[in-house]
Amino acid sequence: MGRILPRTTPESVGIPSATMSALLDDFESNRRGVHSLMIVRRGQVAAEGWWAPNGPEAGQMLFSLSKAFTSTAVGMAIAEGRFRIDDTVISFFPDETPGEVSPNLAAMTVRHLLTMSAGHSPATVGAVMRFSGDDWVHSFLSLPVADPPGSRFVYSSAASYMLSAIVQKTTGQKLVDYLRSRLFEPLGIPRPAWEEDPHGINVGGYGLSVRTEDVAAFGQLYLQEGRWKGRTLVDPSWVAEATSLQIQTGPDPNSDWAQGYGYQFWRSRHGYRCDGAFGQYCVVVPEHDLVVAITSGSDRMHGILEALWNVLLPGRVAGELPPDPAAQRALALRLGSLRLETPSGDASSPAESTLHGAEYRFDPNALGVRSVRFGFDAAGCTLEFGWESRPAVRRLSFGSGEWRKGRSNLAPEWRGAPLAACGAWPRPEQLDVDVCLYATPFRQRLSFEFGFGASSLRLRVQRTPLSAPIETGVLTASRLPTRRP
Repeated sequence: MGRILPRTTPESVGIPSATMSALLDDFESNRRGVHSLMIVRRGQVAAEGWWAPNGPEAGQMLFSLSKAFTSTAVGMAIAEGRFRIDDTVISFFPDETPGEVSPNLAAMTVRHLLTMSAGHSPATVGAVMRFSGDDWVHSFLSLPVADPPGSRFVYSSAASYMLSAIVQKTTGQKLVDYLRSRLFEPLGIPRPAWEEDPHGINVGGYGLSVRTEDVAAFGQLYLQEGRWKGRTLVDPSWVAEATSLQIQTGPDPNSDWAQGYGYQFWRSRHGYRCDGAFGQYCVVVPEHDLVVAITSGSDRMHGILEALWNVLLPGRVAGELPPDPAAQRALALRLGSLRLETPSGDASSPAESTLHGAEYRFDPNALGVRSVRFGFDAAGCTLEFGWESRPAVRRLSFGSGEWRKGRSNLAPEWRGAPLAACGAWPRPEQLDVDVCLYATPFRQRLSFEFGFGASSLRLRVQRTPLSAPIETGVLTASRLPTRRP
């Protein structure tokens, strides 16, 4: 795919290459979990990098960063006269509205959805996206509205979903299709994918997947007040309103989540941003003509912003800097060799010859895994899993000390998703396999511990992204008699 944004050197836009290197130092020494990074200043990419197996063409799951794209669609639809920001929510859905409408529900408007002030209580919001049945609109409108809309900020992805439903109701197009000719194609975003509810309505509050550069281009569009290559894609007044303080979010002056909220955009200590769970970021700092796009697998989202504020911003200057070829070469080499941490240990073990072709039968377990068979090759191994509830064998191939890419078919919810897997032997009798769903923040570690001459097996399953991985299962198994040809 072609690039969207022009490239340049860091010094030409007033950022020392050494500052970029210091930012990478912070990410790695503090285990920020960053998967990709793109820094844009004055409309040009000054630095970009992907931690392998991530790469520039992989669409990334954006989680709540999706909300800013939903806001953009709402702004476009309002500019086209499809509806008004102060139209009531129930006016769009007479067939889904409950028979008894409370005053608070009747008063809820599009503006309240945009500003996360729909009137639901925090306790209600926790269950909002676990709707019963397949009619999410009706389920939303049936929720109790405890507070007068507009009275306080309560973050809710369900509010964003309703914005998507309103766009689809008034335009006759799904959110992703409505934005295709108005936003995605003009920006050069090639393959946007967005999750849907059972009725085919894009989820709105999350579920969008695009590339890192697509996120950067979206941020640059907002930095340019909605203008792109001589065209106005988003009304500049909408850009200004959406990214301005519309409602207070907290009293802490040192928290980036307490600087206020716009229309599905967060205010920050520097500029504004849209963000998503586990560290998906589009940060826009108009004062410094700066856009930063980041994807991550982290549960310490504030640390990533701290690195931007404490390392990147202090290093930039207003004008240009003299070229620094040595520092630029060193930075380019480092950016080109980034990789996620792989399991520690030896790439092979003498046990492989004993284990090749070995099959183990698991005791009954909550994960439903019935069996596993090992098939080693010169560069790695293929695991064949049998499942109690699935007739087909599921395969997972991994590289020895290196990522091996493939497609997931282990879990139904991730079927077909791109993955990479890598294995290593921390001890001769233990094999650790990391499975990275690199279009998402998620990873799993499978630790196989062989005992009694490889006659038994314990499998520990852990998942990240987390500071301390969560163990999801410990399975025990016995070796079956060797198959004979």
